[in-house]
Amino acid sequence: MKKLLAAAAALAICCSVASCSEKKNDSQKTTSNTKKTIGIAMPSKELERWNNDGESLKSQFENAGYKVDLRFSENNADKQNEDIGGMLSDGVDLLLIAAVDGNTLSDTLAGAKDKNIPVVAYDRLIMNTDALTYYVSFDNLTVGKLQGEYVKNQLHLTSTTSEYNIEFVAGDEGDNNARYFYNGAYDVLKPFIDNGTLHIQSGKNTFEQVATLGWTTENAEKNMKATLASSYTGDTPIDIVLCANDSTALGVANALASDYKGSNTPIITGQDGDIANLKNIVDGKQSMTVYKNVHDEAAVAFGVCKQLLDGEIPTSKLAASFGDIKVNYDSESYNNGVRYVQSYLLVPYVITKDNLQLLVDTGFFKWDGENKYLEAAE
Repeated sequence: MKKLLAAAAALAICCSVASCSEKKNDSQKTTSNTKKTIGIAMPSKELERWNNDGESLKSQFENAGYKVDLRFSENNADKQNEDIGGMLSDGVDLLLIAAVDGNTLSDTLAGAKDKNIPVVAYDRLIMNTDALTYYVSFDNLTVGKLQGEYVKNQLHLTSTTSEYNIEFVAGDEGDNNARYFYNGAYDVLKPFIDNGTLHIQSGKNTFEQVATLGWTTENAEKNMKATLASSYTGDTPIDIVLCANDSTALGVANALASDYKGSNTPIITGQDGDIANLKNIVDGKQSMTVYKNVHDEAAVAFGVCKQLLDGEIPTSKLAASFGDIKVNYDSESYNNGVRYVQSYLLVPYVITKDNLQLLVDTGFFKWDGENKYLEAAE
């Protein structure tokens, strides 16, 4: 059934792109495809992650001769809807969207479908719309699994006779990816929660209970301070805080530094490879991060969008065309509530203090003058 739905989706995409090409053909007979405009909607400038993505994407498209309308939406779903509506009014030829809230865009994107403008979801799946054409992201379930497996391996959970206390810190409820991260990690660790090896002292064992509004460091810090005050008084240790990403991990580290009375250093997971968190990894305040090379993700998004802008239809064959970037094509896993969305999924990897050189090897980081911490390469 999934394959039939995927095939139907592919046919719909073909028709949409073909229709778009026919309508614009007469006006573009003397205009190169590279004169087309792509509208890029990013959530916020406040997170280092989105700045990197936005500028990398803008650079790639402009270097290829396309016009770019890049807008940041201040992590406000209403503003992002306004931004996208403005792009549609301005006549963009394609939309690439990293959603603030993937559940709030369906009405706005109906306008894109009416105009036969392809829509590509970037990093976060856009829900409940048939306007969505493709999805480019990392394998988000695997991100959570890597975090869970790290904890499992570090504490030898399959063989240990010890018991540990764990808390989960998830991302924003409006970000569909946050559920994949949480589910991936929780599924790995659930057997050890069930058999009593791991204890959640706060009792917060659902995604909704541990979600962090806006993914912000401030909210993660506030929530962790509340958890410490209610569940980790006296001699009760906290051994693991499974954080979905680096901005929440930073808040947790701040809360532990100020409010935690225990003598142990808890395992803290993360995701993204933010500079402040890489420093914390060196200093022993964070254990690991799952690194997603956003420049690779931007390169894959560029490849998908370029084919669409040039009137071509991206297929599974495109996944093998990105050189050293490992990409899986998947048409059967990501359902946005309307249909299964054809997806290009990149594979992330774990970074600890022992393999930081891998980040330097990407060309996007460098060692500082003392060869101790990493900083962004210029």
